[in-house]
Amino acid sequence: MKKILFCMAALMGLLSASAQTALTSATGGNDAARDDSQNQAVVTLSDGTVKYYNTSALQAIDIDSRTGQLILTTTAQQRDVFRGTVATLSFAKKAASDIDNQGVVITEARGWQESAYVMFSLYEGATTYNVYVKGGQYADFTRLDAELVRNYGTYGRADAVGLRAGTYTLKVVPVDADGQELTDKASTAGNLVVKNYDRQGYAHFNYTKGVGAYNDDGTLKQGAKVFYVTAKTAKTISTTVAGAEKNPCVGLQAIVEAYEKGVDTTPIAFRFIGLVKAADLDYFGSSEEGIQVKGRRADSELNLTFEGIGDDATLHGFGFLVRNAKSVEFRNFAIMRCMDDGISLDTNNSNIWIHNIDVFYGKHGSGDHEKGDGSIDAKADSKFITVSYCRYWDTGKTNMFGMKNEGGPNYLSYHHNWFDHSDSRHPRVRTMSVHVWNNYFDNVAKYGVGATSGASVFVENNYFLKTKKPILASLQGTDGLGSGTFSDETGGMIKAYGNYFDRTTKNFCYYTQKNTSAKGYDAYETATRDEQVPQTEQTLVGATTYNNFDTDAQLIYQYTPDAAADVPTIVTGYYGAGRMNHGDFTYTFKDNVGNDDADSAYDTVLAGLIDGYKSSFVGFFGEESQQGGGGDEPGGGDEPGGGDEPAPEGTIIATFDGAPSNSMFTVGGDYGDGKITYDGTYLKKGVKLNSKGSITFTPQRDYTMTLVLATAKPGRDVSVNGTLTTGGTQNTEGAYYEIPGITVSSGVQYKLTKGSGESIVMVIKLEPAGQQ
Repeated sequence: MKKILFCMAALMGLLSASAQTALTSATGGNDAARDDSQNQAVVTLSDGTVKYYNTSALQAIDIDSRTGQLILTTTAQQRDVFRGTVATLSFAKKAASDIDNQGVVITEARGWQESAYVMFSLYEGATTYNVYVKGGQYADFTRLDAELVRNYGTYGRADAVGLRAGTYTLKVVPVDADGQELTDKASTAGNLVVKNYDRQGYAHFNYTKGVGAYNDDGTLKQGAKVFYVTAKTAKTISTTVAGAEKNPCVGLQAIVEAYEKGVDTTPIAFRFIGLVKAADLDYFGSSEEGIQVKGRRADSELNLTFEGIGDDATLHGFGFLVRNAKSVEFRNFAIMRCMDDGISLDTNNSNIWIHNIDVFYGKHGSGDHEKGDGSIDAKADSKFITVSYCRYWDTGKTNMFGMKNEGGPNYLSYHHNWFDHSDSRHPRVRTMSVHVWNNYFDNVAKYGVGATSGASVFVENNYFLKTKKPILASLQGTDGLGSGTFSDETGGMIKAYGNYFDRTTKNFCYYTQKNTSAKGYDAYETATRDEQVPQTEQTLVGATTYNNFDTDAQLIYQYTPDAAADVPTIVTGYYGAGRMNHGDFTYTFKDNVGNDDADSAYDTVLAGLIDGYKSSFVGFFGEESQQGGGGDEPGGGDEPGGGDEPAPEGTIIATFDGAPSNSMFTVGGDYGDGKITYDGTYLKKGVKLNSKGSITFTPQRDYTMTLVLATAKPGRDVSVNGTLTTGGTQNTEGAYYEIPGITVSSGVQYKLTKGSGESIVMVIKLEPAGQQ
């Protein structure tokens, strides 16, 4: 990829480094995804964000010498204007491989939050593809897990996840029927900028271990296990869990349930791929919600992450019930037609992080359950919770925080969510202390934030669009003038600062202490963020006060709120609410038609699309179709759930060139230079098996293992669970020693340590038993 760089230092020196990007086109940003098949202009911003523009779609690129603005005008006469944020402007030429080699053509590639993806056309001579990542924690190209490289019928896609912030390169290499990489047909996409997820909020307050299976820098925790959950594998994934009544534990719910014993806290990332329906699961721990995530006692540290891979991970027909849990994360998937609540935090939870979830209608009922029950609820002494960057699609009872029996203030953060034509409870708060900031209330039908039962709620820098009742406190202000919204519950106190209200909404109603109604006010508005609400201010019913948690340095986290005016752009933007790339589900609400802001009716068109949703995920390359859920039977295939047999996993080849290429393996000790060439691939580093070194793994099926050692060290054997390996052959040209024929069994943990002498393990190859 050739680039022509223009030095803009002199120009940028005249501009404010802290200015925000301004998009003035009629439709927002006109940038495209990275595409090696196109000539592109590349705009790199001062915060590291990279925007790509197809030159074929541009009429002009101008720099205003007076204002210093960079202006890109499209052939459709739309403009993107950047004010003071551009670090460099460059041009990327169409990749030569696309023109001359006729190999793999990369059609789209982009970095996101702690991940990057590449989409590519299928090469006629390939049966599968190896995809490699370089950058961040990977000094050299490192192969992705095979399950991260997926077949979508007419194209392929690979997602690298668990990345720390940085700039990355992805390389796609086709592999022929003989298992040989066609390196001359490979393609590379570079300059993929990866950002960290936004970890502001109570889930991370005074908790630096990392919530879930990941560290705070976005990488997997040491020793973490990874399971890829599809419609066909949800019943058959297996592992050994310390303390379980029976090992191995087989199936998603069985593995999670084993953690209730309170013995094993090994981090696990459950990675959902494609569409997974209720019938695909082994069983449910909760007959009301679905998957139950439960600790042995209050606030038991579990270190579990439930995440979607790519932009199409979707759970249909079930949700989650979380109890007695600490350090649990949910991210980057959609929930459709959940049984009751999408995610219910019920009883003694802490440090729970829910973000980038698309929430759709739940189980269709009658009355106020027509759209289902709650979307994401927290109650019964759940505390230090963050719900952020979630998108709610016309949901009814969106979020309820608190019941009536909580024992403490139970702090929660609620930020950068997109309430897309949803109805109520954004959130509805009882008893708890909740920080509601930088949310986008987009055509909310009934009301925005509601406070009752002694709650303290700080509503800050939110954007309310066509929301006639943005803020309500029970039985006073707007609510007191009507028949009451909250079943005559006593009042809660709301502090408001910096919010933007679109007051053009019909029957808009909002009262403050400076503009009270006959029944008092909805919120106490402050002149500054740090201003406290006087204790003389009490609710009309219940006489409760605001506890000023947000001004207590011991109780509030560090955060930087965005200006309310910027919230719609941020929340609906590329790094905004919902799944990566806003997911694979599209639907346009009828804005500005009639009284859309007051329309809380069940949308039958939207409901039909939800019920008929199918994933385009076909499977993993070289294997039969993985995707259930889209067929005529529940879960797809001949049997519900896709049958009882696990999907074939094929050969696993793990390298250790500075880090394990496969997350099944955990390394202890140091890496050393081995410098070998194995199967045509040069590998520099491996794991030093000396007095401190080790490699630990638990296979998910029976394999025959081959070890490849560097001849740079004298060791020619390895201790496998205390038994020395025997036999092997040396490859002088490749500078390695290969030990084949080692049997390893499903569900058994293996630890490789120093043998008769110090060695360097460069490669571990696992071939399914009987397929060598």
